[in-house]
Amino acid sequence: MAEYTPEAEVEAAYNTLQATFRSGKTKEIAWRKWQLKQVWWMIEENEQRIVEALHKDMNKPVFETTFTESMTIKTDIVEHLKNIDKWTAERPTDTPLAMKAVLRPTIRPEPLGVALIIGPWNFPISLVLQPMIAAITAGCAVMLKPSEVTQAAQALLVDLIPKYMDPSAIRIVTGGPAETGSLIARKWDHIFFTGSVNVARYVAAAAAKNLTPTVLELGGQCPAIVTKTADVETAARQIAWAKFLNSGQICLTVNHVFAHPDVEKKLIERMTFYFNEFKKGKTSEMTHIVNDKNFERLKALLEKTDGKVECGGELDASTRCINPSVVSNVTMKVISSTISGGVTVNGVLIHAAVPGAPFGGVGDSGHGSYHGDYGFRSFSHMRVIARPTSVFSKVSSFLLPPYSPDRVKWFAVRNSLGIKRNWTLEDERRECSKGVIWKSASRVLKLLVVIITLGLVDSKLQGRLGLLNAFNNLIGLLKGK
Repeated sequence: MAEYTPEAEVEAAYNTLQATFRSGKTKEIAWRKWQLKQVWWMIEENEQRIVEALHKDMNKPVFETTFTESMTIKTDIVEHLKNIDKWTAERPTDTPLAMKAVLRPTIRPEPLGVALIIGPWNFPISLVLQPMIAAITAGCAVMLKPSEVTQAAQALLVDLIPKYMDPSAIRIVTGGPAETGSLIARKWDHIFFTGSVNVARYVAAAAAKNLTPTVLELGGQCPAIVTKTADVETAARQIAWAKFLNSGQICLTVNHVFAHPDVEKKLIERMTFYFNEFKKGKTSEMTHIVNDKNFERLKALLEKTDGKVECGGELDASTRCINPSVVSNVTMKVISSTISGGVTVNGVLIHAAVPGAPFGGVGDSGHGSYHGDYGFRSFSHMRVIARPTSVFSKVSSFLLPPYSPDRVKWFAVRNSLGIKRNWTLEDERRECSKGVIWKSASRVLKLLVVIITLGLVDSKLQGRLGLLNAFNNLIGLLKGK
């Protein structure tokens, strides 16, 4: 095992980052863009080394590494570079016109400060660098702490970060549980942690001592629900893919399936088919379990189950490989009120890959979110800046002592919304239903306006767009019915 970063070096790096942030260096937009481009070249010029490191750590196939590590990082970089000017711009507040005129308020995104990012082992490159990209875009200085479990990936990051990134503002340190405990005890301006629920509790407790904001991206239970009317073929293929990818070592993977009794047998048959199809009888192209501890835990689950092993079940301790397995008739305690972070309908995992959408959980799945603008906001403080005019100073003089109770009525909040006394819940429901009807009618009206406008344009162009013919055909069809 490689030696961890000495405590003296950690302290020196911490002090350097604090001094750099105080200097204002990381706030410059040009610096942020330059660093984002450096991340691009760090990935671009070292893709083969990334592939080799993850193959050594987890036997991860080239395609999976490229798809889940390099491509996701590059996609993030492009999105952040495209939007950094818009995201960092000072923006007006949603304030009534009169107040806006006399206060001239704006919102300015400000970096939180020095951020600590602690990465996981399942995607040991991308889940360290993606939060770093968001932190850089926000203007933070960053301390990175990759997972010690994936040693080859950790060693690669330790080698690359100082070569490509500004060492005065971006540092990387290594350590196990004890060293991480010492690291989180320091005062940070933000902590971004991806990992297990148990470790997250220690992170949250340490952060609370300094009132440090956190984003916690944790594991969870991700059931697939296959209904009686579901496309069983698609469901089986999607579930099998989710478990095959990274050998199911993903926080969003399908851990268990709730299937309607009418489709259960066919679903098991088709999942078995796709598991065999994906590996083609070989396990050499599958990602392996990351370490002996996790392998033994999964092995125990298979050996102690009271359910029926429908397929798979083969294990190889020498390579930490477990064949994809389906166990039926498993008794579970299900909490019907479970709250989830995100949902994919008629598929698996995909909601996590929606560009510009927040990725994050609730409860034991964590809190906070990132990806796109949401990551930028996680590392930013939205500072409100008011610039009162001289007019405001004059009109607000009534606020100064000695107070005059008679003036209070001048500024009373008026009941402009028609809030009625003795209004019941049923009254509110009727009012809400009217609102739904009005919104639907409004949408139909807007659609008609668009159709009529397009029809007029087509008429002017002598039917070149073909819209008039399409409308006539549609009307003829409706009349025929």
